[in-house]
Amino acid sequence: VQLQASGGGVVQVGGSLRLLCTLSGRAFSHYVMGWFRQAPGKEREFVAGISRNGGLSYYADSVKGRFTISRNNARNAVYLQMNSLALEDTAIYYCAASRYTGKDHRRPIDYTDWGQGTQVTVSS
Repeated sequence: VQLQASGGGVVQVGGSLRLLCTLSGRAFSHYVMGWFRQAPGKEREFVAGISRNGGLSYYADSVKGRFTISRNNARNAVYLQMNSLALEDTAIYYCAASRYTGKDHRRPIDYTDWGQGTQVTVSS
């Protein structure tokens, strides 16, 4: 399976970005999808996750109310809409796919496949 993330860039505080991740090589609907991020000198942290059929989504407290994860199984795509961006949102954002069931899906080890990352920089 291959994951391709895009949509990162430089945005001012309070701005918005929409990240896109596409999956190829396997049946997309079989995967729980997630977004993680990693800032310089910090560990990779969970941002948002979404169930296989899109009916359940969950977020880190730090992004709740500002970020929205969604998916389109017909297009093999998962999105992360990021609004009201803050300086502390600056990081490399990674999309991840999981074939596991019965997992929390808020930890990197709960995911089986990773994209290459896309840089998000929030400037003042």
